[in-house]
Amino acid sequence: MAHSTRVVGIDSSTQSTKAVLVDAADGTVLAQRSAPHPDGTSVDPRHWLKACDDALGDWLGEAAAVAVAGQQHGMVALDADGEPVHDALLWNDTRSADAAVDLVAEMGGPQECAAAVGSVLVASFTASKLRWLRDHRPEAADRTTQVLLPHDYVSWHLAARRTGPFTDRGDASGTGYFDARTSAWREDLAAAALGHEVALPRVVADGAAAYEGSVVVAGGTGDNMGAALGLGLAAGDVVVSIGTSGVASAIAETPVADGTGSVTGFADATGRYLPMATTMNAAGILDLQARLLGVDHAELGRLALAAPPGANGVTLSPYYGGERTPDRPHAVGVWDGLRPSTTREDLARAAVEALLCSLADAVDLLRSRVGGALLAGRSGGDGDGRLLLIGGAARNPAVRALAPAILGMPVHVPPSAEYVALGAARQAAWALSGAVDPPTWEAKGAEVLEADPTPAVREAYADLRDRTGAWTRPERTS
Repeated sequence: MAHSTRVVGIDSSTQSTKAVLVDAADGTVLAQRSAPHPDGTSVDPRHWLKACDDALGDWLGEAAAVAVAGQQHGMVALDADGEPVHDALLWNDTRSADAAVDLVAEMGGPQECAAAVGSVLVASFTASKLRWLRDHRPEAADRTTQVLLPHDYVSWHLAARRTGPFTDRGDASGTGYFDARTSAWREDLAAAALGHEVALPRVVADGAAAYEGSVVVAGGTGDNMGAALGLGLAAGDVVVSIGTSGVASAIAETPVADGTGSVTGFADATGRYLPMATTMNAAGILDLQARLLGVDHAELGRLALAAPPGANGVTLSPYYGGERTPDRPHAVGVWDGLRPSTTREDLARAAVEALLCSLADAVDLLRSRVGGALLAGRSGGDGDGRLLLIGGAARNPAVRALAPAILGMPVHVPPSAEYVALGAARQAAWALSGAVDPPTWEAKGAEVLEADPTPAVREAYADLRDRTGAWTRPERTS
């Protein structure tokens, strides 16, 4: 049939569902749609199913396969009938911070935790949220018979629940109860977190079909794993994504178990690993600054570029909603250096610099934990060692202009695209083909940005970051 070479990729993110209809032969995007999600850090997950249906429309009648890449970590706790017992707690909900501390201690400490599940648990991880459910909503915890991740829940819906729930090793590696080295659940850790045994989804092999009906449904994956697939991330590259969260990630052939908790040792969607450092505050830093100044993002960028490097001494620690890297779940944002002469331009510049300094910290942490192979080729050529910048905020002119200066190296900006959804589409095409490796889709040329480094900006940021380490907001417990 003519439509047999078409596949659909879905990005079920924090803010919306984005879907792309793609030619499986070469990766050409034929059409794309989106539908919004409710605001908040806890959401009835059934909203995601409606958003998925709205974004898809009639595409499943045109496509041969579909896959979902979803926001990582979120807790979807279901009862015996497969219905939610509580709103899904999303990755950026920090109420489970104390639960994470307790679980790490129960596992014998940070290094033992990292050795068991690849990462040191923080509030974001599903296991931490299950422990919060046990301690603060015991009736809901008692009724929980199975736990899924957001992408699992949407994928199961696309399979019309004609098979049991399923997941992949990439997204599973962010739960806190999965061993990516063996690709096996640690059911004992899930039970310890929730207080009783619970069913977990089957793990679909990389590139395999999870369900074969009128449309093949692939196993799906996490959003960061999907982005790596969509970008064709190569060994030595680092990708920095600026969305609701900020992420620095890289492909690794061997697992990472960082006992400091700075880098999470996730699996990817191709049988390898995807270590990453993640910040909770990213594009939202610019959203808030634009709102405070009463401007749109284009004007925010113009204002920022009208101020000098260092924003005339104004520095921002942008941990407005708590932070994950560094692990400060109860942190607040802190401004420093405000004077009677401070201008709107200085405030805009300081916000953009803070965003990029935070991400530069994440890149440095990733390099220090993974090894010198990352960013080995820093000449700006097309070989290994590229730093790629993606995400909605990467379109801001100030972000583009300041990124190479603050990150201290050439920055490659691929053409604007929905790379998470495109990665899901590539996985769908892989599952449809039955091949050993994912299909090769020609990558389009990236724009290379260069600028003189501004190390003094990072030094000022680091000084404020370290001085305000103990500044927190009241703890959220419910």
